[in-house]
Amino acid sequence: MDIRSLKGSIVALVTPFHADGSVNFEKLKELAEWHVASGTDAILALGTTGESSTMTHEEDDAVLRCVIEAAAGRVPVIAGTGSNSTQTMLEKSLRAEALGADGLLLITPYYNKGNPEGICRHFLTVADAVKIPCILYNVPGRTGCAISVENVERLAKHPNICGIKEASGDMSYAMKIAHCIGPDFALWCGNDDITIPLLSIGGSGVISVWANIMPRQCHDMVMDYLEGRQDQALAAAKRYLALMNGLFLEVNPIPVKTALNLMGMDAGPFRLPLCEMSGAGQERLRGLLREAGLVQ
Repeated sequence: MDIRSLKGSIVALVTPFHADGSVNFEKLKELAEWHVASGTDAILALGTTGESSTMTHEEDDAVLRCVIEAAAGRVPVIAGTGSNSTQTMLEKSLRAEALGADGLLLITPYYNKGNPEGICRHFLTVADAVKIPCILYNVPGRTGCAISVENVERLAKHPNICGIKEASGDMSYAMKIAHCIGPDFALWCGNDDITIPLLSIGGSGVISVWANIMPRQCHDMVMDYLEGRQDQALAAAKRYLALMNGLFLEVNPIPVKTALNLMGMDAGPFRLPLCEMSGAGQERLRGLLREAGLVQ
């Protein structure tokens, strides 16, 4: 499926685990089916929220295969294939393409960071090698480095780079790259709490953590805005803002998986170095879920 004209809500899907830490593929299928039925416009597997950094390459392949089979062509499936090693990212990207992913999400090279030219070549290495569209991922709070405005301008011209997930939370930066938006390059919000502001400058939608627990509401909020019902979209954003922020009471994806567990959806435990949420944090999160009508 072509993701170049995609708009709406892309869920950054969690990876459910069994108590022993192995991937719970049956639950993964259930979650993917729930998202399709709830209006989610595309599924991102193996992103930060999916704990892909703790998984083996074989597990990555199995998770992606499972999600693609569950989606069954009804919505696009995008694979997070990033790495701090460009060669590893290339290998993962080629495998994801062979498995049938509709697009790739490519993160900046965390830890070793890279200088501006190196970061640009990091992305070009994959974009030149695959045939499916690539989305850049700017999240300096996690990676310790950002994609410069100049690099966005340069990379946006590549025929196989179709957009950017902007997760810096910096509206000034977003404004500086907004002129790159066009038929061949989309801006995707990477922070649920500022989805509406990003849409107001030409964004196509959100790659969302919040959508894991409220997929229909996330989709509706984005489409309401894009289809001219801005007041309705803004009302939803304000109504659920505290919950969106509550999903970051601790490092993602700890709160969102905890929320799913509190909702009875059995997302399971985490893999170290992530572990269970503090008791006080859980109680605060439970209160926010209760206010949203998600738990009793």
